[in-house]
Amino acid sequence: MAQPVPVGAGPATATGQGNNSNPAMQPVAPTRRSTELWMLAFAAALVTGALTLVSINQKQELTIQILWYGLAFMAAFAITHVAVRKWAPYADPLILPCVALLHGFGLVMIYRIDLAKAEQALARAREYTAAAPKQVLWTAISLVLFLAVLYIVKNHRVLAKYGYTAGLVGLFALALPALLPSSLSEVNGAKVWLKLGIFSIQPGEFAKILLMVFFASFLVSKRDLFMVAGRRFLGLELPRARDLGPILVAWGVAIGVLVFEKDLGTSLLIFGIVLAMLYVATERAAWVIIGLTLFIGGALVAFSLFTHVQQRVANWLTPMDQAVYERGGGSYQIAQGLFGLGTGGMAGTGLGAGRPDIVPEANTDFITAAIGEELGFIGLAALLMVYMILALRGMRSAVAVRDSFGKLLGGGLSFAIIMQLFVVVGGVTALIPMTGITTPFLSYGGSSLLANYILIALLLRISDAARRPQTGSRPRPVQQAPIAEASTVMVERPS
Repeated sequence: MAQPVPVGAGPATATGQGNNSNPAMQPVAPTRRSTELWMLAFAAALVTGALTLVSINQKQELTIQILWYGLAFMAAFAITHVAVRKWAPYADPLILPCVALLHGFGLVMIYRIDLAKAEQALARAREYTAAAPKQVLWTAISLVLFLAVLYIVKNHRVLAKYGYTAGLVGLFALALPALLPSSLSEVNGAKVWLKLGIFSIQPGEFAKILLMVFFASFLVSKRDLFMVAGRRFLGLELPRARDLGPILVAWGVAIGVLVFEKDLGTSLLIFGIVLAMLYVATERAAWVIIGLTLFIGGALVAFSLFTHVQQRVANWLTPMDQAVYERGGGSYQIAQGLFGLGTGGMAGTGLGAGRPDIVPEANTDFITAAIGEELGFIGLAALLMVYMILALRGMRSAVAVRDSFGKLLGGGLSFAIIMQLFVVVGGVTALIPMTGITTPFLSYGGSSLLANYILIALLLRISDAARRPQTGSRPRPVQQAPIAEASTVMVERPS
């Protein structure tokens, strides 16, 4: 006679053990924090080696101080590692090391450009204020802000409750420089700054994150509206006309930034992120085609009406034309950057052996041109691969997270990194018109660094939620008596 099965016991496994539903007995998912620590140490070693090469090629004295710089860099990110281990233990182990490598290499390049510009200023009997110490200060502030966001935002779903508030604040931050006088907002022809004495910041860098929170929240709550199909045209299911409001608003904001703030980069970045999030939410290519058509049409109208847009396009199409090259606000910067990339070739001139000082704004807009000159195509491609790994790990977390808001927000944050990189590198290589956006984590600038570390903190929070095992015990299956012991029940046939 078969033995009755005890209540709560599961079927026998291959090892003869029962499947216990007690969560305390479940296998614990690996957090991979040790992998993250080793990768951070590897990044610190690469950064220290790069700093050593710069010092050698610049004929600087090699001292133990370089080692201390490397250890200080490692210590700073070790603190962030401990925070991630405590507050987001299941976060992706590659995101933070990729950021550390990019940021550390950016610090090395800013220091290297400082050396070149200081030598140039000395030859001209001028003074030069180094940018590297300021960037180190911004690094410390950014890491503190990163820790604060990681600690305060314990669950990314909470942000969905403040979606409309984030949208209003983001629009205000984006429009504020356009509303202020040029003396308080304009630098190098673009009205994107907020200057308060010795302190200046770009509100648009933070606005893009706030707008991503808003659009993720809005698309989750109104997703059904965007899924309703209207008429078919050339095989595409076009949306209904009354559902085009949100994308028209995003288009209006992007064109407004282009026209009033003279900032093509931020305009393209914001609209590209909105289109990407719309596509992720609906999986309908019609939204992307409509969005691109609207943006191209608006850009053509802006080109015909505004001289600063015409100047950007002329610099892009004919950077080597002498008339364009020599005029104020002309293509001199783009041409010098292209010369630098050509000089670097495949393998580069070597860290510290190039001439990045002859490219204007080499430590901000054109830092990728300086890297391409000294590391060549191979080195620049390697850094771009690190960006790709960073974005792919973020997108993988967005796919794996269980809630729709997290999927959209994580996808938007990850796409923002790639979109910003495309806009920057595309402008430096003359693939698209120059935009003036800084390269994430590489370029000199406090606003970009602060905003991107907020972005990474949110991405780690979403990654932690995606990889964290579900808590709570599984429902126990209803156990039935063995068929040999089951009682017989007589059922009367209905008349």
